[in-house]
Amino acid sequence: MKRTFIVSLAVASLALQGCQAQPTETQARQQSEPAVSQSVAQHSRLTLTDFTDVAAATIDGVVHIKTEMTQITPLYQSFFGFIIPQGTRRQVYNAYGSGVIITTDGYILTNNHVVQDAERIYVTLNDRRELPATLIGNDPATDLAVIKIEAEGLTYIPFGNSDQARIGEPVLAIGNPFNLTSTVTSGIISAKARNVNIIENPRGQETPLESFIQTDAAVNSGNSGGALVNSRAELIGVVTAIASGNGYYTGYSFAIPSNLAVKVASDLQHYGYVQRGYLGVQVTEVDAKLARQTGARAVKGLYVVKVTHDCAAERAGMQVGDIVLRIAGVEVNTFAEMMEELGRFNPGDKVEVDYERGGRTYTVEATLLNSQGNTQIIRR
Repeated sequence: MKRTFIVSLAVASLALQGCQAQPTETQARQQSEPAVSQSVAQHSRLTLTDFTDVAAATIDGVVHIKTEMTQITPLYQSFFGFIIPQGTRRQVYNAYGSGVIITTDGYILTNNHVVQDAERIYVTLNDRRELPATLIGNDPATDLAVIKIEAEGLTYIPFGNSDQARIGEPVLAIGNPFNLTSTVTSGIISAKARNVNIIENPRGQETPLESFIQTDAAVNSGNSGGALVNSRAELIGVVTAIASGNGYYTGYSFAIPSNLAVKVASDLQHYGYVQRGYLGVQVTEVDAKLARQTGARAVKGLYVVKVTHDCAAERAGMQVGDIVLRIAGVEVNTFAEMMEELGRFNPGDKVEVDYERGGRTYTVEATLLNSQGNTQIIRR
């Protein structure tokens, strides 16, 4: 894992923007097949769990990733007190991380920050085979990437339903910390929909999408891109970061939820680019003070402070001062929850939005648009 950070508890009140008003007529979006089949099971009450069978079923589905990158630095020589350029020096650097096999034919999901600067990528399977990998696509906004190795008949980990994951549920984290291959640690889900402001987006056009699963399963440098699995041996998260001031595990780590990761993986496989649908509003979380000021019926929801012109929300009739309560039937009370829910949809998808205005609740159907203000597929 390349990055460490100190968790900030500040509440985010960021902008979920991206739609630019254009006169382009809305077109129907072409639907794609999912990257892999989702395994959805009815959630039953959990008790103490023996994870030996879970570990055996999933450990071959996690790989070790090594990347190489070249840095060119200038060489200088001191001559009678003057610094004189003497050419350049090429130095090769290695970085390490983990990845999760998501198909039998070699598609692997990992973190963007593991592979984004790589000139060469190598994957070591749990059976010690090392194979070169190709970058299929990456998404800085979610810190996810898909790479591909040429292999068949691989063990993969099926996607579970991260919405059904519960706080207190036991989980395993599988990865390669400190280059120690095939390491398994256990813990519980400590929190959901965490936004800790760690994702940097070099594209500068998209709002980073953070809605992490927080766990106390021990994670260290090298676990990035590894698997967070539940007691049914399903992938419910992709490990991405730790909360630490010294670079080592100090109690909490974070994973990208599977219901978001499966959509990103599918888009990267089909288009090399994530098809992201925008509502076109800026919001702030409703607290007790804001609820009193606005006359809201309850301390919940997201207060709309700006509506982007000619974007999905405005076309659906939403206004500044509305309080968003639910997206597609799912209650949203934090910016992270809203980002996660919208992140599952594509441009052209029709999404129900429930909001409060003047003490009354309304429901509208908004057609999400892409960053260019239409519903066309964007390809890399």
